[in-house]
Amino acid sequence: MSTGVIIALIVIVAVVVAVVAVVAVLAVRARGSHGGGGLKRRFGPEYDRAVARHDGDVQAAERELAALVERHGGLRERPLEPAERERYEARWTATQEHFVDSPREAVAEADRLVAELAGARGFPDAGQYEEQVAALSVHHARHVQGYRSVHRLAGAQGKADGRADGSSDAAAPGTEDLRGALLEARALFEDLLAPARGELTSKKTETTTTTATARHDDHGRHLPRAFQRHQPKES
Repeated sequence: MSTGVIIALIVIVAVVVAVVAVVAVLAVRARGSHGGGGLKRRFGPEYDRAVARHDGDVQAAERELAALVERHGGLRERPLEPAERERYEARWTATQEHFVDSPREAVAEADRLVAELAGARGFPDAGQYEEQVAALSVHHARHVQGYRSVHRLAGAQGKADGRADGSSDAAAPGTEDLRGALLEARALFEDLLAPARGELTSKKTETTTTTATARHDDHGRHLPRAFQRHQPKES
């Protein structure tokens, strides 16, 4: 075998080894971003909820979460105009103030408002609740549970109100349960209201600073004074 042939074989083998190495690195990165560790980082508390739903079957939970990423991971949130953002902020403030006199109605309003804002940001609309929550869990995993809470309580209250004799299968949620759900939902609302990554608006700095401060301060500090100090009237 001539020297030239040997050199050619060596080059071919080196190229094949290099290609295999590149493929292996890409596979590792793919597993990191969509596999167990990456899914747990991305979904946070939603990862634990998925595992619990599957009775501890981690592989089944990860298949479910990976499918959610495949279905909704490419969604790009639509920017809000400054005037839109201000209107939503004003409506949420009014909802919190309404809680003082009508906590149940305020929770129902919060449910509708979060659904509407999510739709405005480009998520599936409120008529597709399950799909909307699934998409939100991919992009706002840390706070989506708050939406589930207000939606569940609003739905439970609607069913109870619909009974002719006023009875219900379970006790009506108490004021503190309603308050806690509203506070949880507010975290998602603020997340949705904040400018999306890369979004450029004239008020980006101001809005981001305000939202970050609200998130990291004590929950009660930014609520209306009446919401903090007065026991609401049950309706």
